[in-house]
Amino acid sequence: MNLEETLVSLVDIPSPTGFEGRLCTAVATRLMRVRGDSAVKRIANSLVVGESTGRPIVLLAGHLDTVPPQGQGPAKVEEGRLTGLGAADMKGGVAVMIHLLEDPLVRTGPYDVVGIFYEGEEGPAAGNALEPILNRLDWLQDAEFAVVLEPSDGEIQLGCNGVVNAEVTFTGKAAHSARPWWGENAIAKAAPWIERIGAIPPNPVTIEGLEYREVMSITRAVGGIANNVIPSEFVLNLNYRFSPRRTVDDAIEQVKAVCEGVDRVEITDTAPAGPVDASHPLVDGIRSVSGAQLAPKQGWTDVARLGLYGIPAVNYGPGEAFHAHKADESVALQDLTSIHATLQAVFSA
Repeated sequence: MNLEETLVSLVDIPSPTGFEGRLCTAVATRLMRVRGDSAVKRIANSLVVGESTGRPIVLLAGHLDTVPPQGQGPAKVEEGRLTGLGAADMKGGVAVMIHLLEDPLVRTGPYDVVGIFYEGEEGPAAGNALEPILNRLDWLQDAEFAVVLEPSDGEIQLGCNGVVNAEVTFTGKAAHSARPWWGENAIAKAAPWIERIGAIPPNPVTIEGLEYREVMSITRAVGGIANNVIPSEFVLNLNYRFSPRRTVDDAIEQVKAVCEGVDRVEITDTAPAGPVDASHPLVDGIRSVSGAQLAPKQGWTDVARLGLYGIPAVNYGPGEAFHAHKADESVALQDLTSIHATLQAVFSA
């Protein structure tokens, strides 16, 4: 199969989070034909393809799952783009990984190139299988470098912002809405804080010449039990995206500072920022071959998870973030070929 045919086959096997088994089997079956059974290790519905032979280890990381379907049909190719659920995020990257792992020039090159195809990335953080794989097969932690093949808009995207989510609660006193003076409206009580958060501008942070933007956003709000009851509680989610310059603990302190005066704040979820290493020789190699520009990663990716294990990593894969998670999700076929050609050249040199 060529890259286009491979991607069509991947897209046409549904794999929303929690249902990656069929796709995992298909990828394992295909790669076993080339790599042999011993080089393909299945862990639940994830795969590790490759072995350590003493050469420097390079990891290729890509998740098998997609977001839930939005009525998409089979993969369709039109005007140089392939449309279908997961085409950009990130079955295009998975297709490139498969072809690199099958390539004899890569297999005999200067690196032990190992593919990690993992489940659970699009769901809750606790279900992401990448970290359990790194712990179970601890030789993977010795990797010199990793490429996360998330869609990167034709750029080599370094690091990533971290995330803190906090549940912010305002409390009042219930009353009949005909007599609101008998109660205290928790929603109205929150209004000045909501306005203050909405007025916080992005905070630019420059690291190795790349500008990351720290932003705070209210992303959910729940309050009230009936149309004729003054709400006694109003609960909001505050989402903070922080730069690689901050630790998770520092980011939590920033959240608590802006929540001063609220009735209750609870940190519900955190993820570290991804480290930035623009000077790694393999970053230079990818940049030299591709001509791609270095750029910051504003969103969160598993570059951060790899960073916890001291593995330098970049985001570099086919597709544009704009097209991810959309009903008409698509990827340019030229992206597939250019990303594959670059990584083949770098890892077979």
